[in-house]
Amino acid sequence: MAKQRILLVDDHEVVRLGLKSLLERHPHFEVVGEAGSAREAMEQVAALDPDVVVMDIRLPGVSGIEACEEIVSRHPAIKVIMLTSYAEDEMLFSAIRAGASGYILKQIGSDDLVKALEAVGRGEALLDPAVTQRVFQEVRRAVKEEEASAFAHLSQQEKHVLLLVSEGKTNREIAKNLFLGEGTVRNYVSSILSKLSVNNRAEAAAYAVEHSLREYIAP
Repeated sequence: MAKQRILLVDDHEVVRLGLKSLLERHPHFEVVGEAGSAREAMEQVAALDPDVVVMDIRLPGVSGIEACEEIVSRHPAIKVIMLTSYAEDEMLFSAIRAGASGYILKQIGSDDLVKALEAVGRGEALLDPAVTQRVFQEVRRAVKEEEASAFAHLSQQEKHVLLLVSEGKTNREIAKNLFLGEGTVRNYVSSILSKLSVNNRAEAAAYAVEHSLREYIAP
């Protein structure tokens, strides 16, 4: 099996030495270079063509995030693992957007670091367990925001009408339920179809169910 060629990037020499000592004890890893800044890292990447770059997220001058984005853009086959001392949400999502294949804390154990490098070498994405829950929370929050925005143009009354449409109620039944005239309900339904850009009640009902309308109805 060919060794995994690794470039270490950290502005602290002691950290690089520690990582190099650790990784070179593993028969499948070879540290092919070191860099203390993002600029040096990009030069080393071009010269050495490593398989994986293990890079501190905070570097002097150009940040590790910016360097990651440029490396991944110019050398898509190279994987970048971001190292950080703190589990910061903003940095985490910036690293993911920049194309990092892994995001791990410097406090990671040696065995876990080896496993992380092996996983990334297999083409897997990896997050430190300490930050994984935050990713799921952010994804859930983003989904909720997207669902809520699906009904942003509807008034509360229109949402109530749409909910009843999604339950298969007729205009007469909706009118009775909401103490409205049938003509008023027809107007509401027409407005809802227009705002949602759907053609009929069935499509409106499907839209309401797909985007979890019930959760956005004010009591």
